[in-house]
Amino acid sequence: MICRYFRASLVTFALLVVAAESVIAQIDMQQRVASQSAITANRSRPDLGVGVRSSGLATVPSDFSQLKLAPGFLLGLNVLDDPDFVGDFRVDEDGNIAVPVIGTLHVAGETVAETRVKIKRMLLEGKILKDPQVDLSILEYLAPEVTVIGEVGSPGKYPLFIPRKLVDVIALAGGLTILAGNEVVITGGNAGTQPDIIHYSKATNPKAVEDVLVHPGDIVQVKRAGIVYVLGAVTRPGGYVMQEEGTLNVLQAVSLANGTSITASTSTTYLIRKNEDGSVVYISVPFKKITQGKAANVTLHATDILYVPSSMLKAILTNSQSVLSAAASATIYSYHP
Repeated sequence: MICRYFRASLVTFALLVVAAESVIAQIDMQQRVASQSAITANRSRPDLGVGVRSSGLATVPSDFSQLKLAPGFLLGLNVLDDPDFVGDFRVDEDGNIAVPVIGTLHVAGETVAETRVKIKRMLLEGKILKDPQVDLSILEYLAPEVTVIGEVGSPGKYPLFIPRKLVDVIALAGGLTILAGNEVVITGGNAGTQPDIIHYSKATNPKAVEDVLVHPGDIVQVKRAGIVYVLGAVTRPGGYVMQEEGTLNVLQAVSLANGTSITASTSTTYLIRKNEDGSVVYISVPFKKITQGKAANVTLHATDILYVPSSMLKAILTNSQSVLSAAASATIYSYHP
């Protein structure tokens, strides 16, 4: 009887490892599909303003007036009642436009309003016109973007004309997913810049986090939280997102699973852990002694499987295929204190 039970336990452990890897692979695949779909959708949206004439815009972003001119922009100039100053002008690679009579103007880094004032001032100072009525607009532009990846609802590229708060950028990308961790990495668009690591909690938004700014060209990555799988004779088996501090121990994990079931054998539970080198170790955890304070609690790692066995008779009669199916379809739960 004992030999059969031992063999059944080993088979169950092996199946649980395979099942956990299957669950993780399914989640990764779903996230990649969602990310690719979001990026494709973003590229096809006409309101992102990448090389789009102003007449084709469905909506104008609220911060569009603060957009800085850059090489590649196409500007439409119209000075009232003077055809010499009517036309379209492309900003060259040096950030200049060539306007008849006035000459070369450097406009890169300026807003449309600032350039309009500059043209009017040059017409007045050069005594070309007495009261010039200058109309300047952007016909084509390359929208600066921010890239948001990781555990957000809609990863992809989004137009960002001016620096905006991190909380606004994350909201723009659909907010955090259930698998989001507590770290956000912001990498600047310039090569060689050191990334900023921000502690970002779903439960709280302290002032320090609200004041963090994201700049055009930045890459914002929301890191995934660790997940621990609690399976076997527990009330609510499944995968559990590790807490805000990024830690979880055996007692906390069982508590999140609403405790052990009536058929559980609580003297010893089993921990299945996959190391960084791909090897798998099986650890016996003296669960009953931990609950009695006679043994130290065990800290869990991301992707650990904590298996609570049933009674010996129940374990022997357990159908291995049922265990595999239950693990492969494990629900992921997020804990909020």
